[in-house]
Amino acid sequence: MSDERDGADAADANETEEQRGGRTAVVTRPQRPTGKRSRQRAEADETSGAIELTGDEADAKAKKAKKAKKAGASRGPNPFVYVYNYLKQVVAELRKVIWPNRKQMITYTSVVLAFLVFMVALIGLTDFGLAKLVMLAFGNR
Repeated sequence: MSDERDGADAADANETEEQRGGRTAVVTRPQRPTGKRSRQRAEADETSGAIELTGDEADAKAKKAKKAKKAGASRGPNPFVYVYNYLKQVVAELRKVIWPNRKQMITYTSVVLAFLVFMVALIGLTDFGLAKLVMLAFGNR
């Protein structure tokens, strides 16, 4: 298959973008990084990019970052904030749940109980049959 235009398409080669209905094949990069590695790469590009800071600006920025890091490290993580956020997320997820009504609950419960009775009978009968088989093969004589 070729990227060149065939005879029928060659007549359309002189069309402008408006005549083609605005169809273009431009590929662009996303404006924001989409993942952690992309974000790290973008930050690395920014710091080593075309704009370099002067000595005073770089020192001020480094001091500010060091101060912010030190302030966060001295207090440590607050466990109450984690518990509060967790409980808030639990409540938000429980609000999304579609709870069954009474009729559905009775139906689901009866299906589970019927399956439970069936499995208990199946396993019980299998156990009983295998026990009889073992007694026949190795029983007291």
